[in-house]
Amino acid sequence: MLPFLKGIRILDLTAVILGPYATQTLGDFGADVIKVEPPGGESMRPVPPIKDGVSALVANNNRNKRSLCLDLKTPEAKEVLRRLIPTCDVLVHNMRQRSMDGMGFGFEDVKALNDKIIYCAAIGFGSKGPYAGRPAYDDIIQSASGLAALFEMRDGKPTITPNIIADKITGLTVVYAVLGALVNRERSGGAAMFLEVPMFETMVSFFMNEHLGAATFEAGGDMGYNRVLAPDRRPYQTADGWIAVLAYSKQNWSRALDIIGRSDVKEGDWFDDATERAKRMPELYSILASSLTGKTSAEWLEAFEAADIPCSKVNTTKDLLADPHLTAVGLFTPSFAGENAPIRTLNLPVTYHGVDKSADRPAPRLGQDNAEILRELGYGDAEIERLSPTAQKRP
Repeated sequence: MLPFLKGIRILDLTAVILGPYATQTLGDFGADVIKVEPPGGESMRPVPPIKDGVSALVANNNRNKRSLCLDLKTPEAKEVLRRLIPTCDVLVHNMRQRSMDGMGFGFEDVKALNDKIIYCAAIGFGSKGPYAGRPAYDDIIQSASGLAALFEMRDGKPTITPNIIADKITGLTVVYAVLGALVNRERSGGAAMFLEVPMFETMVSFFMNEHLGAATFEAGGDMGYNRVLAPDRRPYQTADGWIAVLAYSKQNWSRALDIIGRSDVKEGDWFDDATERAKRMPELYSILASSLTGKTSAEWLEAFEAADIPCSKVNTTKDLLADPHLTAVGLFTPSFAGENAPIRTLNLPVTYHGVDKSADRPAPRLGQDNAEILRELGYGDAEIERLSPTAQKRP
């Protein structure tokens, strides 16, 4: 855990991946993150694999948090939240806003309790558009944002990426939105602020960056970045497996064509012109793809690495666990203090040189920190017992 947000408290009213992924990162930066869950826990808790009451999905998205289990359908639990809000700097939720408003925790309600609160709503669609309030999950946003259709442009049919990418990209957007708001509050005197981070707009902005194309300049301009939509920009089959090769510069391509025995391609007048070469990228990728089956992956990688051409073997998820680089940097190595710690984690990938880190906290069991948090809010033992649903009590 880094010390950057020490003294900042985050009220985490999120579930699934988007919100928890964002608030975990804020916890990695040193914030005190209090995750509020209903009796029975959030929807990722029962998803296997599970160990000691913590699922892998919860473990990988809820590090450096404390768990407070409350039944917010009851007046007593809502009162706990009202007492907690004035102690917090940031509230993050990923419910539909009308649900938060209906519970009495819309922005104006929360602002009345804490006039310096940063209120972040991670939602499906922005409130000013006609899609406001629609339910949204990763697959829906991948499809709506144009990501699925990029595969159709390349492969002939739309495809959902086998990764919860919309949630996580939006989660990272929540992180920088909250950090920006915290800096602004420090500089401006501390007024409350309402942030919306919509999945749909976030993903369109992210994926259209390179694919807006000529439509950047003209109403009917062609869209799509042909370099990444080329059918043969993909892993290439070798005599015994698959590798990735990405010659990018003229120098890269010149060396790559020599290595694969296609130096003749360089004789075309277009090869020396960067713009013309870019137009013919699909052809170059096709030449590369058709030229690698005669040697093993190791032979090709040795040749491309010697020529300083970007390349890699195609790793499986299991390969990554034994990857020498990831092992050396400690990406999977926990620094947990406490119980129910997994044997592997996914550490913050950023290295801050010269900054001392403290031990992380493993993701908590449901309601693990109820007594501690309620006692901080001034509740006595009898009240703590009364406010603790049976489902959250520790064995």
